Amino acid sequence: MLDKGRQTSLEVGMYSGLYDILIEKDNFWRQINETVDFSFIYAEVKQNYSETAGRPAECPILLFKLILLKTSYKLSDRDLIARLRTDMQMKYFLEYEPEETEFMAPSLLSKFRHLRLKNTNLLDLLLTKTVEIALDKGVIEVENKLIQDSTHSNAMFQHVSPREEIIKRAKEVRKAVYAVAPQMKEKMPKKKEHTGILEDTLHYANEVIKVIETEGGFDNCTAVMERMNYLKEGIEETEGAFEFSKDQEAKVGHKTADTAFFGYKTHLALTPERIVTAATITSGEKPDGKEMKTLVEKSQHAGIEVKAIIGDGAYSETDNLNYAKANGMKLVSKLSKSVTHGNGKNKDKFAYNKDAEMYVCLAGHMAIKKRKSGSKCDKKGVDSRVEAYFFDVEKCKRCPFCEGCYTDGAKTKTFSVKIKSDTHIAHMDYMETEEFKELYKERYKIEAKNAELKGRYNYGTAQSCGLLGMTIQGASTLFLANMKRIIKLEKENTGK
Repeated sequence: MLDKGRQTSLEVGMYSGLYDILIEKDNFWRQINETVDFSFIYAEVKQNYSETAGRPAECPILLFKLILLKTSYKLSDRDLIARLRTDMQMKYFLEYEPEETEFMAPSLLSKFRHLRLKNTNLLDLLLTKTVEIALDKGVIEVENKLIQDSTHSNAMFQHVSPREEIIKRAKEVRKAVYAVAPQMKEKMPKKKEHTGILEDTLHYANEVIKVIETEGGFDNCTAVMERMNYLKEGIEETEGAFEFSKDQEAKVGHKTADTAFFGYKTHLALTPERIVTAATITSGEKPDGKEMKTLVEKSQHAGIEVKAIIGDGAYSETDNLNYAKANGMKLVSKLSKSVTHGNGKNKDKFAYNKDAEMYVCLAGHMAIKKRKSGSKCDKKGVDSRVEAYFFDVEKCKRCPFCEGCYTDGAKTKTFSVKIKSDTHIAHMDYMETEEFKELYKERYKIEAKNAELKGRYNYGTAQSCGLLGMTIQGASTLFLANMKRIIKLEKENTGK
């Protein structure tokens, strides 16, 4: 039962004055408390509580704030609750009295994530709230450009099984133990890394924990206890999905033709001020371009009037070009070379080198120059524009693949390509304009944002199993990243 009256509130106690001494005015968690009214969390989660059954639940605002702390500090539920006893800025953010020593069981936080946040619109809700704050403070413009891209997160479990993750966590525990007690090396169980059996790995990990707890003396060693609790949490997650031995909702995605990952994608829309206005989270195999329209519409719902969309070649598909045109938006995305150079005759004999922007023949010879010809509308009303690539004839004469490619005695050898789509032709012309080039320079900002998410918030790896867990992680991470940016921009604007 959701008790609406049980809201966190910082009552004035005999030690409350400590916060004014210890928590500085520019402390991040103090500034969030002063900026954000978290009461909107109630309306979002009340559908997952019974109004009549059960005892009063813990305050959803308190539980949500704990998720934000967990995301920022990268702690297990157990260590997060344990740290509340001594961390004053955590207590201040959660609106506890400084002398408070009694806190909830860690299991309540896990239940809140898995039971109370399911079927919610948390991701959109949090981003909309931050955009609302940013607009209210005047740190972003209402009429704005959106920079779009995706960033990938590896699944918590490996593609084949979670055993490597458990082994990794057990190794980190052992290293922490040996750092303070080298003699423990003789007491640890033998490694079972080469059996390839998940059950053996779980047994080994539990044996490591058992030896440490039996030996004792590590309760006050934070490095050991945090890593051991992280291992325990991994074992619990693994046993919960024991039948499957991997994250069933994660999928294989490709970053390039030669590299792949197993996990999820977070598709982002970012303003030039580096505020995330919208996001969608999908399994790893989903294409980036298909999310463009959704990101635009989510941003518009958050209060942004979208004037331009900036992205890489993944966003330049025909449907996106037509959508942008129909809605009066500029689409600043370079056409994929498979689009601009995919219709040439004998294209199986020539490959496009994107770095040199030239074609290369089967023998490895690169074109020496290129030239455009034709017109948009010839005498028959047909677009006849082509791009011709010229090759060195002297090399062609001696080429082992010249048969059927080079005509003996010819003074030139060219390979021509034609763009058939009128939409693509118009966009290719736009790509040559100064406006396109200037707008495209903004794209680097989303690359920097992706690096920030992975470096500062450990967003390169999912912290739990399944799409729900990844969505909660994404929602809390993007909320924190946005609030950090808003506070910085406001400080720059006011000069304080």
